[in-house]
Amino acid sequence: MTTRTLYLLCSAAPPVFDIAGVIEDAQRRSWDVCLGLTPTAADWLEDSLPGLEALTGRPVRSGYKRPGQPDAWPPADAVLVAPATMNTLNSWALGITGNWLVGFVAEAIGKGIPLTVMPCVNSAYAQHPQFLPSLETLREAGVRVLFGPGGFEPNAPGEKRPYPWAAALDAVDQHRP
Repeated sequence: MTTRTLYLLCSAAPPVFDIAGVIEDAQRRSWDVCLGLTPTAADWLEDSLPGLEALTGRPVRSGYKRPGQPDAWPPADAVLVAPATMNTLNSWALGITGNWLVGFVAEAIGKGIPLTVMPCVNSAYAQHPQFLPSLETLREAGVRVLFGPGGFEPNAPGEKRPYPWAAALDAVDQHRP
């Protein structure tokens, strides 16, 4: 099996604390993983960043590079945005690119990079009138949205439940030739 490059892009939601194991699982699936984080997720994982960089062999990104700087990552063969918070999803769907992660995935739609997103919102957030239209906007743009049976199903506020990381990795595995 050929190694391909997966951009694993994470928002600040509790499943981000499991990211080292997710990276290892993706690597066992022959993905070369590049980890990107929203600024808040990077803050949450600040103490773990050196270990995550050692695990991936690449810098963890959470901000834009300076103009003219070379990119430290190879081009993506697939992108997984997970966990994706309400803020990340709505910003992406509305084209509000206030951070590097959302800016990258907004542009990736136009570049034709295979994109998969799995939300991480509780059932109260899922009732917000912008949530489902944002998911539909992303679907219409060609993004594979893993929401509902077989993907992420919202939990009650405060309820703890395992995040379906394996389903997300299974979905990006489908981008292999």
